[in-house]
Amino acid sequence: MSEVILKSASFDPKIKSYWLVFAVCVSTLGIVTIPLIPVILLLVWIVSGRILAAMSAQLLERKLVVKRGVFFKEEKSIPLEKITDVGLSQGPLMRLFGLYRLSFETAGQSGHGALVSLLGVVDASEFREAILTQKDNLAETKPSKAKADEPQSQVELLRALTYSVKNIEQMMVTLLDEKKS
Repeated sequence: MSEVILKSASFDPKIKSYWLVFAVCVSTLGIVTIPLIPVILLLVWIVSGRILAAMSAQLLERKLVVKRGVFFKEEKSIPLEKITDVGLSQGPLMRLFGLYRLSFETAGQSGHGALVSLLGVVDASEFREAILTQKDNLAETKPSKAKADEPQSQVELLRALTYSVKNIEQMMVTLLDEKKS
């Protein structure tokens, strides 16, 4: 069954620069790694392009599909009705590059923190709003189906109650007749 893609996320190429600066910061923390900085930068630059190319996020009618991974491919499908929170965060280094992190938490998720997080989505706040709007639209369509069934169930309940009252009346008449005799 093919679903219609409502919105696809694209990722900001500045994320590569962010990863480079992050790698430099981590590398300079240890004196042992300082001579390895050029090698680390080269590796991060090469691998980050492939990682970025492998990342995707698509908002479908009923779910969000997130794919990522170069060596270990990962695909997560999150039903919109299960999403409890879509967080938008930005650290100091991310602010320098104008990047945001979207994090998704779901009902019934085990452990702390986000089930999925996406770093560097272009127009992250717009993508977040699109997800929340679609989640709300999906929630609004479900009660209308329940309300459509509600009058029918009320009629059935009323019939059952009427039947029960008639049975009780019949039993009372029978008891009164037995008592009179």
